[in-house]
Amino acid sequence: MARLKMKNLEEFLQGLDGFENPKVQLEQYCTPAHIASCVLYNIQARYDDLDGKLVGDLGCGCGMLSIGAFLLGSSLTIGFELDPEALNVFHSNITEMEIPTIDGIQENVLSLGQKWENVFDTVITNPPFGTKNNPGLDILFIKAGIHLATNAVYSLHKTSTREYISKKAKDWHVKGQVVAELKYNIESSYKFHKYQSKDIQVDFWRFAVDEKET
Repeated sequence: MARLKMKNLEEFLQGLDGFENPKVQLEQYCTPAHIASCVLYNIQARYDDLDGKLVGDLGCGCGMLSIGAFLLGSSLTIGFELDPEALNVFHSNITEMEIPTIDGIQENVLSLGQKWENVFDTVITNPPFGTKNNPGLDILFIKAGIHLATNAVYSLHKTSTREYISKKAKDWHVKGQVVAELKYNIESSYKFHKYQSKDIQVDFWRFAVDEKET
């Protein structure tokens, strides 16, 4: 069972620092605390995939999902992040909360290689949606996660890509399932944004790596 109620988890995550200088080319948006708490709580309560597990967080940003995984009992969480500025915030957040079992590594998720293959029980990721000169990047994050995890990969993607992701899961011989449909609220972070915030329909996926067909 999850160690915290979802409301308490959200309250903890709301106190974390976000991106100081978000980079549009990396599609950097803070995962909203209510989305992160909902996603992580369900990973634990429904599938028991966090408590006592070794967890990898791909594109960890400022640590929202990594820290949430720790609060729900992960034995160790390792986040991978390309941007050193985001990783500085990540380390600041875990230092402030005095968390010993989380680490953040500056690394390109797409270049992790064999060193990390099959290392993690569970992989979580809120990848770039692939809309800013990065077409298909979200798919590459899932593919990377499948190589790193032995149990399951959890990921967030635009609902409009559901059919395509379903086809890719079949190509990878893994069972992909939409666990929940969410409204992802993106706050205005960049000069080109016309609105204060925007809701995007998002699917929360689970890919069962332990049921991978050979």
